[in-house]
Amino acid sequence: MSTATIDFLQAALRLQQQDRPHAIVTVLRVQPPASARPGDKALVTAEGIELGWIGGGCSQPAVLKTVRLALADGRARVVRIAPSSEGEVRELDDVLEFGMSCHSGGTVELFVDPILARARLTVVGDSPLAVALSSLGPRVGLPVTVVAHAADAARFPDAERVLDSDDASAVAQALTPGSFVVVATQGRRDVQGLRAALAARARQVFFVASHRKAMVLKAALVEAGEDAAAVAAIVAPAGQPIGAQTPEEIALSVLAAVVAARRGQQAPTQAPNLTPTPVQASTAQQPSPRAEHAAAAAASAPSALPAQAETPVCPPAADDVPEFVVRAGPVSCCGM
Repeated sequence: MSTATIDFLQAALRLQQQDRPHAIVTVLRVQPPASARPGDKALVTAEGIELGWIGGGCSQPAVLKTVRLALADGRARVVRIAPSSEGEVRELDDVLEFGMSCHSGGTVELFVDPILARARLTVVGDSPLAVALSSLGPRVGLPVTVVAHAADAARFPDAERVLDSDDASAVAQALTPGSFVVVATQGRRDVQGLRAALAARARQVFFVASHRKAMVLKAALVEAGEDAAAVAAIVAPAGQPIGAQTPEEIALSVLAAVVAARRGQQAPTQAPNLTPTPVQASTAQQPSPRAEHAAAAAASAPSALPAQAETPVCPPAADDVPEFVVRAGPVSCCGM
């Protein structure tokens, strides 16, 4: 193995260890005249060529454009750069062809293989659900970082990293942007946990809570100055409706939603609107007292579907209530 090849492999490893998305671009075929040769390689990021050689100035803009496409969707591509006075881009079967009006007149065919950053999971909270998520996450290919106030690392043996502070500024400095974040505080330091999640510059934030509780805390965050768009994008309730009851089952439900987002399946950012339309309200029959009593009993019954059903709005713990949140009367609290 040549020294140049060793240097190339070491540079590729460094990019991967830094979680920097990049592509390995390899020259497949060349029709002279061209400055590249079959087998020439380059490491290319969205910003440009890091190392290697795949041809002169005519081919590089087309390669960079293709690399950006590949890093956006994770799909490998074959690129052909051929002489053309039109300068058009065409898709021919599985080949993306760029027409270039270069003086050399040669044709180069390249393979663009994207290497994406590893998907990561950040779990905010020190609850039994947080423990279950930190254990199950690595088993679906998600290295886990736990963020919790005064966290005991021994409680999270499967986590890659444990941060013992949920201070938003500390989290912003400690975490690399782009992870999936699940706030699993379950009634303890909810506001701090949500602020830490927003500071993490996440790819997606999930909050394990009822829709009603999430709306109260989201409104409080916006009132306190958090970015309204970022707050609105928090997915709550989090999880797929599988009838989960135990922390491990709820963790499975939440991870199913995370995996769906990871694979490009869009998750809802709010619960469906169940308010009747004016027509429905005007034509609906008035319920009898017995029906009203039955409906009230059903509404107050506990649910095993945390991702769908409403649960009582649990007031945050004493150290979790900012001045702008007005406490409601006594309610039963489930910690979700």
